Amino acid sequence: MAVLYESGWRVLLQGATGPYGLAQLEAMRDAGTPLAGVVAPGRAGGTIEGLPCFDRMADAVAATAAQVSIIYVPASGVRDALVDAADAGIRLAVVAAEFVPVHDALWALAYARERGLWVVGPNSLGMMVPGQALLGSIATGFTRPGRVGVIGRSGTLTLTGTRLLTRFGCGQSAITHMGGDMVVGRNPHEYLARFLDDPGTDIVAYLGEIGGGKEYAMLDLIAARRKPVVALIVGRHAPPGKQMGHAGALVEGTRETAAAKRAALAEAGAVIADNPEHLAHCVAEMLVPA
Repeated sequence: MAVLYESGWRVLLQGATGPYGLAQLEAMRDAGTPLAGVVAPGRAGGTIEGLPCFDRMADAVAATAAQVSIIYVPASGVRDALVDAADAGIRLAVVAAEFVPVHDALWALAYARERGLWVVGPNSLGMMVPGQALLGSIATGFTRPGRVGVIGRSGTLTLTGTRLLTRFGCGQSAITHMGGDMVVGRNPHEYLARFLDDPGTDIVAYLGEIGGGKEYAMLDLIAARRKPVVALIVGRHAPPGKQMGHAGALVEGTRETAAAKRAALAEAGAVIADNPEHLAHCVAEMLVPA
């Protein structure tokens, strides 16, 4: 069992009928992901790219015994899609849509959590367990199997950090992009706890940014020194009060600046990187046998 995804879990796609979803379907298939079907209302009995179609998640799960859903519906449909996935017994869902209405996200993510559904996103590239499954749109060529757990807030930063880790010979146990919207399914400390409990992970690389205070909940876990944590917080030169990139990257107080987060993480015991290449270099040094 890897972090979040258990080997062999079958995967459904919700709403993957447009060009973006279909392209990702092929990428996931090429990566060896065990795809089981597509949920597209009105298309039950047909097929999409060779996968059986279902009108409802409940029907799809009953027919395929799937445990994972990748959600490609528009932002306005995410609330209903998550409810359907949770009610059908799905264990892990990835939400690709950006700018999901905040009240929809708050309600649906709470509903999912109460029912044991772990949600990656919204506004997420997804996650990948190299050699087992791609759940979303992380570039497989940037990855390689290994023992470094990757947690990222920014999609671009997650891809960049992962690609550099691979270039430095540091394979990954799993790569997770939490999502860039203001409200996401799980917070950094929850992902960190999973990686710390994972016997296949030796080091955790955290790729963060300005805005919000979610990193502070990781401090006690880092301070326990169970595994090394290398952290990168980008945005040291961002002007205060200006949104940078996406909804989550907006500094509203000193505590949310890159400098404050770097200092707090360092005090807790994390190794602080200055840029993605420096992060990969730090991780590579730690992986060299003593």
